[in-house]
Amino acid sequence: MKLIADGVAAWLPGQSAAWGLANCGLITSQDEALLVDTPYTPALTDTFLDAARAITGPGTRLNRVAVTHANGDHTWGLQQLPGAEVLATHAVLEHQCLEPAPEQLQTLTRDTDPGQPLGWYFRTHFGRFDFSGIQVVAPTDTFTGRRDLQVGSLPVELHEVGPAHTVGDLMVHLPEQRVVFAGDIVFHGDHPSHWAGPLENVSAACARILALDPEWIVPGHGPLMTPEDLRAYVGYIDDLADQAYLMHGQGRTAVEAARLLIEEDRYPGLGLPERLVITLSTEYRHLEKDGTAPNLVELVDHAARIAWERTAAQTPAS
Repeated sequence: MKLIADGVAAWLPGQSAAWGLANCGLITSQDEALLVDTPYTPALTDTFLDAARAITGPGTRLNRVAVTHANGDHTWGLQQLPGAEVLATHAVLEHQCLEPAPEQLQTLTRDTDPGQPLGWYFRTHFGRFDFSGIQVVAPTDTFTGRRDLQVGSLPVELHEVGPAHTVGDLMVHLPEQRVVFAGDIVFHGDHPSHWAGPLENVSAACARILALDPEWIVPGHGPLMTPEDLRAYVGYIDDLADQAYLMHGQGRTAVEAARLLIEEDRYPGLGLPERLVITLSTEYRHLEKDGTAPNLVELVDHAARIAWERTAAQTPAS
């Protein structure tokens, strides 16, 4: 657990080019606490909660959680906090209906063919997690717009910023500490996988973060960010939106567009380039005014095929 400011800490599991290792947060003051998200599995969540309790001490109950969005890697640990108040945007309920259930993800990880791209990809990136026995917990208190809280003496602001990464995104702002927990509006070090979009909404949400004048931004994945880091991320998002518009107009599919951007190494240094196909597919849906619900597993399958081919091309012949 990394202390960022008085009463504010971030749990940063680290490791680049990895799915599922999401950042979480702790806000604490005067024997009160607010958690920001939970990790992917009960085992990871217990590790996070132990780290939080080491900071708060035995007199503080961990009984309130702000959920930045409904992806399982930010919410499936909630069952380890029975009876907790779970705050989220009302739109989170919509995304929970789209998200594969834990047992489905367990099947995709354990029972698919490892000799095919999807089975190989799920084992590579999700095989470390045990999804058995997870119960998905719904929010207990939802809102739209903004919700202001008090954690001891600390004011906390919850701002709805979706649809962007998902339909139900929010960010957590600590005005006195100048810290923002951005959730998966922001990824640091890897290409994002944006499921809802459009990208202009992601960029606008980042602009809202910058307008709050934070000293530190906690992304949903990756190391802490400065405002300068976030501005660089906005530049990437805006350029990707421009490329999507251009290549869609040229008649290229999202898969073709992703392959082209990867081949020309347009965004060097970012991990998981195959995730470009997910975000571009999302952007194409908006360009085509396609209001149907996305198939999340199908999008990952597109990414898996690109990663499979890239790995095969980089493997020396025996």
